[in-house]
Amino acid sequence: MLANDILLKAYRLMMTARAMADIYENNRPVCKYVHSTSRGHEAIQLATGFLLKSYDYVSPYYRDESLMLGMGWRPYEMMLQLLAKGDDPFTGGRAYYNHPNSRRENQPQIIHQSSATGMQVIPTTGVAQGIDYIESQKLRSFPEPPVVVCSLGDGSVTEGEVSEAFQFAVLHQLPVIYLVQDNDWGISVSSDEARTMDAYEYAAGFKGLERMRVDGSDFEASYKAMEEAIGFVRKERRPILVHAKVPLLGHHTSGVRKEWYRTEEDLAKHLKDDPGPKLRKKLLAKKGITEAQLDQIEAEEKEFIQREFALAVEAPDPDPAQVSDHVFAPTPVTEEQGNRTPAGKERTVMVDAALHAVEEILRKHPEALFFGQDVGRRLGGVFREAATLADKFGDERVFNTAIQEAYIIGSTVGLSALGLKSIVEVQFADYIYPGINQLVTEISKSSYLSCGKFPINTIIRVPIGAYGGGGPYHSGSVESTLATIKGIKIAYPSNAADMKGLMKAAFLDPNPVIMLEHKGLYWSKVPGTDEARTIEPDEDYVLPFGKGNVVLAASDEQVAQGNSLCIITYGMGVYWAKAAAKDFPGSVEIVDLRTIYPLDEALIYATVNKHGKCIVLTEEQLNNSFCEALSGRIAQQCFRNLDAPVQTIGALNLPAVPMNIGLEAAMLPNAEKVKEKIEWLLNY
Repeated sequence: MLANDILLKAYRLMMTARAMADIYENNRPVCKYVHSTSRGHEAIQLATGFLLKSYDYVSPYYRDESLMLGMGWRPYEMMLQLLAKGDDPFTGGRAYYNHPNSRRENQPQIIHQSSATGMQVIPTTGVAQGIDYIESQKLRSFPEPPVVVCSLGDGSVTEGEVSEAFQFAVLHQLPVIYLVQDNDWGISVSSDEARTMDAYEYAAGFKGLERMRVDGSDFEASYKAMEEAIGFVRKERRPILVHAKVPLLGHHTSGVRKEWYRTEEDLAKHLKDDPGPKLRKKLLAKKGITEAQLDQIEAEEKEFIQREFALAVEAPDPDPAQVSDHVFAPTPVTEEQGNRTPAGKERTVMVDAALHAVEEILRKHPEALFFGQDVGRRLGGVFREAATLADKFGDERVFNTAIQEAYIIGSTVGLSALGLKSIVEVQFADYIYPGINQLVTEISKSSYLSCGKFPINTIIRVPIGAYGGGGPYHSGSVESTLATIKGIKIAYPSNAADMKGLMKAAFLDPNPVIMLEHKGLYWSKVPGTDEARTIEPDEDYVLPFGKGNVVLAASDEQVAQGNSLCIITYGMGVYWAKAAAKDFPGSVEIVDLRTIYPLDEALIYATVNKHGKCIVLTEEQLNNSFCEALSGRIAQQCFRNLDAPVQTIGALNLPAVPMNIGLEAAMLPNAEKVKEKIEWLLNY
């Protein structure tokens, strides 16, 4: 039997949670933002909260307000988020109720939490991966081995990304507890119409994943189960799934009310398992605890919550002037530094410049690790972009993953929260789409919605582009898709020196960076791309993001005569433009963007204003592309100085790059197509 003080504490907080739910329901015009409460789930959540330590990590989901109470969070603080107030300690009024994040030293740590059901499982498993790495490399000591708790509803277990996380956790035996709260409902979808098994039964398919069931409405049973699960993970450093059966006593959310889709019979059935009356009955069976004592606790909590709610209602709203704060954390790299062209070195290809940059990072930074498909010891990357790294730094720092792009990308959230710096690779740009959910839902929003507490430090390497008959699933360009995602940075280097300098800057940047690396430039095998091979910069060379480069200048004479134009481009476009410009000596100025975001708008506009005529060149399909968006921005900003409409060149608007090299050539831009456009525009 648990001590009375623990049971009474649990009962008091159950009454707190009940009072919170009631006051929200009774003040719906004030509580206007969508929210869920923990009614029915209180027992398992409080038990978990009581048992976690300040060095543990937990990812609550949106119904876990009692978990927050159990960890010591004040109702007033939680209500500030409910009402989207400026002093909301989690998101500053930017996100929904019970979407916490915290680095408070005296409470369990919480990474950024999103609303997308099940999506927190990969980042949270990434936390466990990070703890495992820290322990294996002896980078840090803890008072005792930390555990990671990932809380989720049973309905979300059907998400495919949950499977990716489970697979990685059991394969690497990570110290994580998957706490699955099963109330039989996923909004209006009942369990029997959504799945053939519950999470406990599903877990049996993951060899190495321990599992247990518990009545999540019974506080004592929940406490003992979580005590056992936490003790198991602290000692064994292995994953476990806890399936807690709970009733759903409240609405799905304030906007989707239970009476709309649930029968009276179903509601009555769930009410029988209300954790509060269950615990009250047990308490009254104990010597020395009376009805009057428990009634007083309930009355005290009602009064307490009324005071807390009144304070929260009067709290100030966020300052609209701060709406754009924390999209990115400040980067230390703001100027080009180091020796770009050291004497005595030979030119190197882009792929080797990238390889050497990563090798130098791994050698200097023990917190750095590199993983992805086929980057491990046997192959070292399908383009040899990771060759010898596992031999030099070991399989714990450079390793293969399964085919699971969502995990490769999303796990970096958890790793970053622990101060680790991950370099990961998606094998081809065409295959980044399974990871887009994690990139959009978790990575891009983390800094902004945590008010800067959890920026994501990661480099996501993506080989990109078409050449030599790569075909429809190995030749795609994705920069326009990525450029629509706010909160990430995108590099697209066109030569070895830029590749190394941007890679080093990306590593030092506390924000998420995608490195788009053109496969056709890796070895300069494509005719006309030899200049992608450059002298390799020194180890300390860094190139800041948002700084374009004039790779070919027009002559002052041609500019003065009005016989010049500029081409704004990047990647393979640089070499198409250079080849085409040879037929127009002195008349063409070429700007290599180097980065898609941030964009060197000052250089772009100054160059366009100088010439009055502009071509924006891309390898992507043209319609609705980044290229077209940039051309529109140029037209807006430079309108008074334009002597002709801004021109664009890109690939044909086909759904895929065809494999036959003749068809591929017909689809893509080339120097001849650029030459034709230059001639037309100069004569406009």
